[in-house]
Amino acid sequence: MGFAEGEFIEIEYSMWRASDNTLVSTTSRELAEKNSIYEKNARYSPQLVIVGKDNTLKGIVNAINGMGIGETKKVEMKPEEAFGARETNLVKVMHLSDFRKRDIEPEPGMRVTLDGISATVKSVNSGRVVIDANHPLAGERLTAEIKVVRKIDEEKGRAAALAESYGLKPDKIEIEGKALRLGFGSGTEKEEGYFMNKRALVAALLRYIGAERVVIEEEYSGAAAAKKQEGEKPQIPA
Repeated sequence: MGFAEGEFIEIEYSMWRASDNTLVSTTSRELAEKNSIYEKNARYSPQLVIVGKDNTLKGIVNAINGMGIGETKKVEMKPEEAFGARETNLVKVMHLSDFRKRDIEPEPGMRVTLDGISATVKSVNSGRVVIDANHPLAGERLTAEIKVVRKIDEEKGRAAALAESYGLKPDKIEIEGKALRLGFGSGTEKEEGYFMNKRALVAALLRYIGAERVVIEEEYSGAAAAKKQEGEKPQIPA
């Protein structure tokens, strides 16, 4: 069958490290829990793939080429088809004081973000900290099992799928000519992550949907904000 460039496809997948068959990523919550990799804030649901737009791994894009709806395929991905080769220049030594200035007490295995770059702390010795900004799976061959769940043709459905991929769920989506109007009511928590994801979503809607304008409507409730603030009050010992 195959899919054309720009089409919206939803897939389910699981990926294992080829060297030891360890599960490293999945869209199945049950499988994540069974293999002790479940993360509370992760989204366990079908992943959106926009064909030909590089919003997922090259190996997955290559795998779904020629697949049909409901079809499952198992493939092995080389590092260049997955998270790339390891780059030695991304491993750096920093002073422990650089972390403490940021109120961070580094420990091996900790993920940190420094100056907008995510890295893993590899070791802490004698006031020096070795960090690795390579992706944790860089240089790894991966085995992936992929199932094509559905193709999304309708524009509202595409907008909703894009929003979900950024962790957002609009209360309404309306199409007015070449304009898209999305509404986020008072029930949507509008914290720092919401504003960052909203900005990224608008850019994606303009790029992938073909809308000429995106209008975001937001509603805020004083009662909801007060209730949230009440819940965040510190407990003061008697």
